[in-house]
Amino acid sequence: MKKLLAGLFLSVLVLALAACGAGKKEDTNGTDGKENVTLKVGASNVPHAVILEQAKPILAKQGIDLEIETYQDYVLPNQDLEAKEIDANYFQHIPYLEKEIKDKGYDFVNAGGIHIEPIGIYSKEYKSLEDLPEGATILLSNSVADHGRMLSLLEAKGLIKLKDGVDKTSAELKDIEGNPKNFKFDANTAPEMLVQMYENNEGDAVLINSNYAIDNGLNPMEDSISLEDKESPYVNIITVRAGDETKPEIKKLVEVLTSKEIQDFIVKKWEGSVVPVK
Repeated sequence: MKKLLAGLFLSVLVLALAACGAGKKEDTNGTDGKENVTLKVGASNVPHAVILEQAKPILAKQGIDLEIETYQDYVLPNQDLEAKEIDANYFQHIPYLEKEIKDKGYDFVNAGGIHIEPIGIYSKEYKSLEDLPEGATILLSNSVADHGRMLSLLEAKGLIKLKDGVDKTSAELKDIEGNPKNFKFDANTAPEMLVQMYENNEGDAVLINSNYAIDNGLNPMEDSISLEDKESPYVNIITVRAGDETKPEIKKLVEVLTSKEIQDFIVKKWEGSVVPVK
């Protein structure tokens, strides 16, 4: 009888342990059995979304399911971030974010810098800046936040002179003091349309952000007649609502995007057209 009872007790104990084991969720992603966190990030198609796609499997192994929402413009990503349609965005540089906050009152912060996209000067007719003729028309973005950067590039290349004491990150066309070749500046084109203007041979030269250039099949290193220096302060960043920068999934996103693996991918993929910050 004692042996029978002992056997029955042992059988019950084994079944109970098995049931406990079956009830525990198997940990397959390194998150101690917890379900993955979903992180939705808005991004420009190229290079931002491409970089995020490269980071997606790395983040998945660390318990973060990355969803990427792509945008064609510079307005909706911030609107959707404010509306909590997305958790973060990755498309803008610091001066643009600062202007958006000033103009629209967004309560956003920079969660971390990832890369720089040098602006290029493109021309169908002329092979160098020196070839640009007297009175040439130069097309700029109608995004005022880009004007300081573009005018600083033109000044750095010796084409214009800005007024002394002007904050070059916020310089405007009215701040041009010297214009030796009497260039005409047309700032009426949306940034996403500048490639089309270049392809249509509009203007004598067109200044184009590298993300739009690359997205439309241009190679800034080969197709531009001049390129912004790699030391540009216009770092593209992960932007979040204030307070969210301390969330573990946001910190992990920035950590992965600035990892050697992703930064090496950027260098190999774009060969200088997109430059990692680290």
